[in-house]
Amino acid sequence: MRYGICILPDQPWRESCPLWQRAEDMGFDHAWTYDHLVWGGLPDSQWFSSIPTLTAAAGVTTTIKLGTFVISPNFRHPAALAREIQTVIDISGDRLLVGLGAGGTPDDLILGQAEVTTRQRVDRFQEFTRLLDRTLSDDRVTVDGEYFSTRNMRLVGGSVRSRVPLLVAGNGPRSVRFAARTGDGWVTTGSGGETVDEWFAGIARSVAVVDEVCAAEGRRVDRFLSLDAGPRNSLASVGLFDDLVGRADELGFTDVVAHWPRETDPYRASMSVLEEVATRLRH
Repeated sequence: MRYGICILPDQPWRESCPLWQRAEDMGFDHAWTYDHLVWGGLPDSQWFSSIPTLTAAAGVTTTIKLGTFVISPNFRHPAALAREIQTVIDISGDRLLVGLGAGGTPDDLILGQAEVTTRQRVDRFQEFTRLLDRTLSDDRVTVDGEYFSTRNMRLVGGSVRSRVPLLVAGNGPRSVRFAARTGDGWVTTGSGGETVDEWFAGIARSVAVVDEVCAAEGRRVDRFLSLDAGPRNSLASVGLFDDLVGRADELGFTDVVAHWPRETDPYRASMSVLEEVATRLRH
């Protein structure tokens, strides 16, 4: 099992910089941040952009993987994003992990976009992901898509696709199948449930879909679970963290991600729990 920590980008860099350095020192395998214009969980807070944050984090760390949790098509074009990814790959020394998801409110309307149905949102995301893959792989990409188009997008110097995993988020059956067929990894938050048992029961159903697709197509994908997306905060206690990780391991997850403790909701937790968990990561 590999362990990740997600650091919300709601603090100025002078305050968040030490957190990224501590995440590496604690022994986490990867550290993440959210990608939004405005996040519904903290709509009245300061908010900073993910790509510059990860670029800065790359400059103050040396080994830890750095990721987006997750980028969506709500306010990004895949060709422009490909250039940013290429740049962060270069600066970080191939330590970037690109989590991708369909996105939601309020980012979906901030730029004056027309509302889309759930089906259209998934269609748009799948087109976005395929075009991003191409612009990281091929030179002179020209595409006329339903949602995204590009003309003669250049990638001079050869493909960078092998240097960055695309980790595709999905919770519903259609999106989970797409992630298993397309991504280097699958990211999930689960699909609801009032108890931990109910939450994991839903995740198990998605795991079965991934297993089916991978078996049929001879693929293997890494599997990332956001531990704090369920009904309990994973760092509420060491015992709960161990229980959630154990359940994830039984379902075949390769990676789990918790959130850096905050003094207020969301992700309110004690630093002492994180420190105790991290002590065991170093052994």
